[in-house]
Amino acid sequence: MEILVSLSIFALLFSGVVADSNNIVFEEVRVGLVVDLGSIQGKILKTSISLALSDFYRVNNSYRTRVSVLARDSQGDPLLALAAAKDLLQTGKVKAIVGAESLQEAKLLAAISEKAKVPVISTLVPNTLSLNKYNHFIQWTYDITSEAKGITSLIQELNLKSIVVIYEDVDDCREGLQVLVDHFQDGGVYIDRTTSFLESSSEEDYMVYQLRKLKSARAAVFVVHMSEMLVSRLFQCADKLGMIEEGYVWILTARTMNNFHNLDGFAVRSMQGVIGFRSYIPVSEQVMNFTSRLRQLMVDDDTAQIETEHFSVVISVWAHDIACILATAVENIWLRASNESNLLETIKQSGFKGLSHGDMQIVGNKYLLGTFEIVNMVGTWVSRIGLWSCYNLCGRRRVIVSSINELETIIWPGGSGRIPRHRFLEKNSERKLLRVLVTSRNNFPHLVAVRPDPETGLNIVSGFCIEVFKASIAPFNYELEFIPYNRSSNYDDLANELFTQRDKYDAAVGDITITYNRSLYVDFTLPYTEMGVGVLTVKKKKESMWTFFDPLDKSLWLATGAFFILTGFVVWLVERAVNPEFQGSWGQQIGMILWFGFSTIVFAHREKLQKMSSKFVVIVWVFVVLILTSSYSANLTSTKTISRIQYSELLRNPSQYRMLRTNSTLNTFDDYVQALRDGTISYLISEIPYLNVFLGHYPGVFEMLGRDTTSNGFGFMFQKGSGLAPNVSREIVKLRSSRMLKDMEKRWFQELDSFGKPHIDWSENDDAFNRLTIHELGGLFVIVGVSHALVLALHLYQTRRDISRALWESRLFTKLQNFSGFYK
Repeated sequence: MEILVSLSIFALLFSGVVADSNNIVFEEVRVGLVVDLGSIQGKILKTSISLALSDFYRVNNSYRTRVSVLARDSQGDPLLALAAAKDLLQTGKVKAIVGAESLQEAKLLAAISEKAKVPVISTLVPNTLSLNKYNHFIQWTYDITSEAKGITSLIQELNLKSIVVIYEDVDDCREGLQVLVDHFQDGGVYIDRTTSFLESSSEEDYMVYQLRKLKSARAAVFVVHMSEMLVSRLFQCADKLGMIEEGYVWILTARTMNNFHNLDGFAVRSMQGVIGFRSYIPVSEQVMNFTSRLRQLMVDDDTAQIETEHFSVVISVWAHDIACILATAVENIWLRASNESNLLETIKQSGFKGLSHGDMQIVGNKYLLGTFEIVNMVGTWVSRIGLWSCYNLCGRRRVIVSSINELETIIWPGGSGRIPRHRFLEKNSERKLLRVLVTSRNNFPHLVAVRPDPETGLNIVSGFCIEVFKASIAPFNYELEFIPYNRSSNYDDLANELFTQRDKYDAAVGDITITYNRSLYVDFTLPYTEMGVGVLTVKKKKESMWTFFDPLDKSLWLATGAFFILTGFVVWLVERAVNPEFQGSWGQQIGMILWFGFSTIVFAHREKLQKMSSKFVVIVWVFVVLILTSSYSANLTSTKTISRIQYSELLRNPSQYRMLRTNSTLNTFDDYVQALRDGTISYLISEIPYLNVFLGHYPGVFEMLGRDTTSNGFGFMFQKGSGLAPNVSREIVKLRSSRMLKDMEKRWFQELDSFGKPHIDWSENDDAFNRLTIHELGGLFVIVGVSHALVLALHLYQTRRDISRALWESRLFTKLQNFSGFYK
């Protein structure tokens, strides 16, 4: 207590006006400290900064500025921390703030620092991207990227086959997890599965349940990334389940090990053989002297009993260096007579090398320590077994882990000194079970089909998607259990099912398109099919030299020709008696009948008609010819251009056309084949894999008009964070490069249907459904026929006497009369 009183008096002297016999005036610069003064971290920070400033000004007694610390107790509450920071800025007039013990506190203090333009420095918040947007927030912490590389290197050197990642489901841990997963994948470390816990909701029973599932799944290597309080409960549960024994490997990140002092004795005793990464502070006389005096101060103050020294070394050294850098920056500003608004830049430009001896790397507003100790829990002690750094800053006395031989002897769980191997896989060559959901709509059995075995009653799965999945998962020695999914036809629901039922399912297979929304809940492999959407239609027959006959069917051609001749005959019959142009020899008259009838096609008849009845016939017939020629021209034009027009319209507004997945009446492959065959639909828009089924089975019938890369193809779904997705993706790449994937496509997309359905011959399929028929234009011929009949009837009535006289005078009539008299 006496030492603390002395320190307080010394601090008051800093804020005083007189410092020595020469009455030198010191300028006081206030710095705020916002921490939970009831926690060990808060007490260490406060005492370390006070002791560091005392040492600094004792050495630099000529400095004209003095930093004084105004401490506020946040009690671990982010809102109280915010209120304390506001009070320090408004009433305390502080020029900088040191604090923030959690990510929530950091975000609040960072936001207020942006408005006040006052730097906030934190040593207790892990490195996180969410704070990068705050220019006045300085993070003083370890480099999680370097740590991730170190853990990856350690796993590789230990030759561990697969791992399970256990993490705390909070924002900063999730960011750190993503960095770990990325480096694991880059380093070829297979992540078997991930498990998350929440400190607020993870009761002991739930932890035991989750750990028991991992044990049942034969998981043996664990990487743990969570807070020390949650780790304490985790290891006590693991110890109860017998998971801290020979054959298991536990690796802890610096998130836990830098706060190791908070673990209780029960947790420490259950962590025997655990390996951990913690921030490295080089041992020096200055560090030992400072931490020894700090520990003695805290013991004398009876604020804490620190049984382990590593936490006090890490946090106290960081606090020491922060205090010294602040004091140096303040003095530099005073010497330049500059404005305090430059304090942030002056801090970042400070060349002060504190007890960290330059190990800090300045990246933006972050001071990152990239060197780590690799430690081993033995008894109640933490033994250093090696060092890791990716900064190449190691002096002669340091050892960088580049091979397993450079690590000290490790005592593993169970007390063994031999590197554990995955005992469960080695024992009896047992295979792990992979529970796979399978889409079971069976709309396209060539892609995926699920049908019961009539003998065993078990489900048999087949199809292109299934064959690719089995081939790509085969190298990983899994026993596959396929479970049909028929709850919904929406594959977004399938992704959600896989996400929410993590304890029931491990993967999902089928005609599943890779989409952004689904990727938020699951991990996709690389696509194993072609990407994009295409437009399918019936292939048009090759055009011939007789294409001009196509607009009309045969019956309409015959009827039109017959009425041309009939019209010529009716006009000739009516006009013949009074019009010289329709007279002459029989050959001339027959020619006139044909000429006059067919010349009406182009309205080229020049003969002047004398009778009104013949004119009526011609007027009616010309009207019909006009409609026939217009219809012929329109249909001929449409036959050549309608496909292009429809395709262009389809590209502009595809929602007007029937889509494969959204159609309510067409469900199966055969339904769509028949719909395209009979013209119910003209175009089919769908993803390329579906269209390949049509093209493969009926290559001479269908054709693809175009495609657009708006779809990502089919992929396999795995649990979020599972290492299977990248590993299976690599196998898919192998299958594609070795052409095995191409061979599978040929087997499933061949012309003969794999399910016994005969090949359909559409060689006679043409555009008959677009031709005009006599039924469609029958009304015109009825009108013409009636008009012709009326004119003929009128003509016969008008010429009845002449007809009777002609018959009387004809030789035929005379012969008939003589013949009748012969029998009298």
